[in-house]
Amino acid sequence: MNSNASRKILWQPGTSDIEEANITHYMQWLYSEKNLSFESYSDLWQWSVDDIESFWESLWDYFDIKSHSPYKAVLSNDNMPGAIWFNGATLNYAEHALSRRDDHPAIISQSEVDPISTITYKELYQEVAEIAAGLRNMGVKKGDRVACLAPNTPNTLIAFLAASSIGAVWSSCSPEFGSHSVLERFQQIEPTILFASDQYNFGGKQYDKLEQVNEIQKQLPSLKHTIIIPCSDQKPRGTLGHNTLLWNEAKEPATEIIFEPVPFSHPLWVLYSSGTTGLPKPIVQSHGGILLELLKSLTFHNNLKPDDRFFWFTTTGWMMWNYLISGLLIDTTILLFDGSPAYPDIKTVWKFAEQSKMTYLGTSASYIQGCIKQGIKPNAEFDLSSLSSLGSTGSPLAPEGFQWIYDYVSPNLLLASVSGGTDICTGLVTSCPLLPVHIGEIQCPALGTKVEAFDANGKAVINEVGELVVTKPIPSMPIYFWNDLDGSRYKESYFEMYAGVWRHGDWIKILPDGSSIIYGRSDSTLNRGGVRTGTSEFYRIVEDLPQVMDSLIVDTGRLGQEGKLILFIVLAEQSELDESLIDKIRKGLRKELSPRHVPDQIYAVPQIPKTLNGKKLEVPVKKILAGVPIGQAINKDAMADPLALEHIEGLFKS
Repeated sequence: MNSNASRKILWQPGTSDIEEANITHYMQWLYSEKNLSFESYSDLWQWSVDDIESFWESLWDYFDIKSHSPYKAVLSNDNMPGAIWFNGATLNYAEHALSRRDDHPAIISQSEVDPISTITYKELYQEVAEIAAGLRNMGVKKGDRVACLAPNTPNTLIAFLAASSIGAVWSSCSPEFGSHSVLERFQQIEPTILFASDQYNFGGKQYDKLEQVNEIQKQLPSLKHTIIIPCSDQKPRGTLGHNTLLWNEAKEPATEIIFEPVPFSHPLWVLYSSGTTGLPKPIVQSHGGILLELLKSLTFHNNLKPDDRFFWFTTTGWMMWNYLISGLLIDTTILLFDGSPAYPDIKTVWKFAEQSKMTYLGTSASYIQGCIKQGIKPNAEFDLSSLSSLGSTGSPLAPEGFQWIYDYVSPNLLLASVSGGTDICTGLVTSCPLLPVHIGEIQCPALGTKVEAFDANGKAVINEVGELVVTKPIPSMPIYFWNDLDGSRYKESYFEMYAGVWRHGDWIKILPDGSSIIYGRSDSTLNRGGVRTGTSEFYRIVEDLPQVMDSLIVDTGRLGQEGKLILFIVLAEQSELDESLIDKIRKGLRKELSPRHVPDQIYAVPQIPKTLNGKKLEVPVKKILAGVPIGQAINKDAMADPLALEHIEGLFKS
């Protein structure tokens, strides 16, 4: 993607940027309090991974963690899996999230049907107190599971904070999930309480949910109560199921919250893998692990401060919701948007940024690519003067995306291209306000995160593409998978390839200065003539053509057997897959990649198969092309639209 000799700098921090950065304050604190001096981010990172106990203990002190009992050791066991952090400490995530109780805005929210509204930290505390008291009155206690099927609204966040204040374990799905997908997740954790919305709006349409909620209730025998989160002022349309309460009926009078002290490793929430090839993995992360990791990430890497207005476009079914709402931990204002980012058009997010005076805008690489394709120039239409940072994740951001942001959003913001995942609910490689932004590159490895690239022999390499691995534990790694009693499923997911080393499943090149480039998933490798490459570069070249809106590439080869390279594309309006376009695609790939990467076959399809969270389904498509029936290759309920796969399968049926 980038040659080291021609790295283009798009942004670099000025003197005031560096002086005012949170991470600079932390480094000054380390010097004054710990007598530790670091000249650069690289030096600080090296210490943070060489002496991980001292690093994480310094965060405990720096952020003044409220612990109800002291820890006996920072790290009692450093094995992966099995690391034991801050054993003996008891705390509560929600107590930290709700420590501010004044009239500063806590939440600014908007939906497709509702205008912008604001909830202060004082009001938020009161709302959470009443729902938490209601849950306690229903018998909810520490360790109980509280599930939620609702959109990204303030009430959903209030429900989460109430549950976590008690020490209950939270788990949420976005309301567009089908019943089967919801049940595949919630049946694994056996919730006692279900929060659910009676309806939601998306893309200009209203979807009633009560019938689905009633159906789900019947399939969850562990449920004791269901609480309907209203999405309008109207009463729910339809019949409420057994033991179902409306939101206001679930409240109990209260002015104080009783924060339940729980062990550092007590489960906070259950996140899920996409579930494309089987039951979604129920990934359990801890109160203390998430608290420390996200305090670090939001403060030092996102450089957020109390006066910031922090937004990430997400649903409640993606880990970025959990990341976003954790902005409350640092007393900032978080921005919630419920609806489609493309309704009534793709400018919706930029309009919200202007109206809310957003300072940090987070989105996906695919949304940025969509803006490029539609010729949007946000800074020509909207006042984005408040914006100081823009975050991108979900898939690798192409160099063209980097350039577009600096040309058409702002030349003065920090572009935070980050890569991590649901598995650790944070970024492994991320941004830093002390470092320059090079086109197409992620700035740095995260503090306390020993990220390396391993070659085929398990040897760490620099300036070569390898498997992204983490060779030392971090607190937000899963404490376990729910009901994985012997830990075998957990070990198989991350530790099967390299014993004691976390294999994340991405291709990465780490450059000599610590910046990096992600090349896509390593399980969807293109192996051409013995040369292994990721898919992100391929997509960058193909999707740069104005006639191509989206694409998916599959290498049908197997071990010891060369296969065909098959490309599927979604055409732009009024474009067709003629010989001229085929020739442009092939010439572009031959020139930019290699003759080995010229596709053997190219097909136009109505849409690219993707997960509910928008990730391309390369591996299931490869299986289908090998003759595996769709039902065995993928769980259809994990897909945004199963018809996308059926169309591809139909192309290859004789």
